[in-house]
Amino acid sequence: MKQISIALLASSLIAASAFAEEQRHAGKHEHGHGTLSIAIEKNRVAIELEAPGMDIAGFEHAAKTDDQKAAVEKARTTLAKPLELFQMPAAAGCSVIDAKASVEAEKHLDDRDTKDLADGTGHDAKDHDEAHDEEAGGHSEFHAVYVLECTKPAQLTTIKFDYFKAFANAQELEVTVVTSQSQNSYEVTRDKPVLDLSGVM
Repeated sequence: MKQISIALLASSLIAASAFAEEQRHAGKHEHGHGTLSIAIEKNRVAIELEAPGMDIAGFEHAAKTDDQKAAVEKARTTLAKPLELFQMPAAAGCSVIDAKASVEAEKHLDDRDTKDLADGTGHDAKDHDEAHDEEAGGHSEFHAVYVLECTKPAQLTTIKFDYFKAFANAQELEVTVVTSQSQNSYEVTRDKPVLDLSGVM
């Protein structure tokens, strides 16, 4: 039963984050702006965070210096503690079951570019991708996935975002919350770092 529950949570999370992901890639790379998707099913809460490297580590290219590598490791360690970043009411009894964080390079090359380049322009996809990365500054982003277990999920009425205290460059998160009854979108900012879920739970 536990595996089925996690699979359902994962499916919900993918559905919840698909629209936000499409919106993010359709627009310009925006520093200070990340996305958070939350899927709640019975006692399980799945969370997925995506944020620009600039927000989390203070730079967006691949870590080159020792200081930059240390900043990435520090960021990963901080991201591995979701309940310190996203504080939930003690009454909800939430604990971390799984937490994973990674840094990934953004993909700038779409299918249309690949097809155009393959039609005899004299350049291959790799050359185009490298040129684009050079032009765009090699944007990277942090990706974290969490699974929590809450003994009393009905008490999950607020989330306080200490995420903004941990990451000085982060300004706002676009949040999607999916439950068995509804799907809702919110914007949580550095100035208003508390998400009210009382009408959802």
